[in-house]
Amino acid sequence: MSTSPPASSPQSKAVAYLGTAAWVSVAIAVVMMFVVAREATDAMGGQLQRIFYVHVPSAWLAYLAFAIVFICSIAYLRTNARRWDLLAHSAAEIGVVFTTLVLITGPIWARPVWGTWWQWDARLTSTLVLWLTYVGYLFLRGLSSDPSRTGRLAAIVGIVGFFDVPIVHYSVNWWRTLHPLGPTIADPTRDSGLGGPELITFFISLSAFTLLFAWLLALRVRLGHLEDQAAEVEAWEDAAPAAAPAPT
Repeated sequence: MSTSPPASSPQSKAVAYLGTAAWVSVAIAVVMMFVVAREATDAMGGQLQRIFYVHVPSAWLAYLAFAIVFICSIAYLRTNARRWDLLAHSAAEIGVVFTTLVLITGPIWARPVWGTWWQWDARLTSTLVLWLTYVGYLFLRGLSSDPSRTGRLAAIVGIVGFFDVPIVHYSVNWWRTLHPLGPTIADPTRDSGLGGPELITFFISLSAFTLLFAWLLALRVRLGHLEDQAAEVEAWEDAAPAAAPAPT
């Protein structure tokens, strides 16, 4: 029976260092958003455009999380190894969190710019479908007490669901939508895109959120290992014969 690593193990220290780096980077990114990045034009929301530095990195991490689910689900179906199932499950949970953040920050920006909280255009609708797919993935994992069977069914959902990611990403190119195309380098002739300070802020924010994602994923995988060990102990205790009564 496996035992959990001590609190001072190298793995624990690495996760702690990663967490420190992540939160320091996020703090720097927040300062950059409000101090370095310049205010956008009124057509793009003015001060509210700063939400872009949270919205776009969150979308990127949703893609990354569901790509991990996709790869690990294939690996789990091929090998039936618990580590792949655990990594897929962990990435899906974090991916749903960041997709939720996308769906919250988007309408906050859209309301004053578009005049409405929501439009059923291709980008928004496909993003909502992606969120619902992986919420269903997580719901499915809680339906059965058989981890192996549930893991295989969830892996199939995780693989199929990922095909919505390229639809979300390229929807603004394939269909006419209200949603902007995405971050571009400034074009003075069109008064659009990101200038030097905005690009620096964007990439710092992107890096900071990626570090935060890595830290959250490491924590969730570690928690999953502890849950597995607790389940092993519980199963061992249930299977152990009752102790014989002491003689009188």
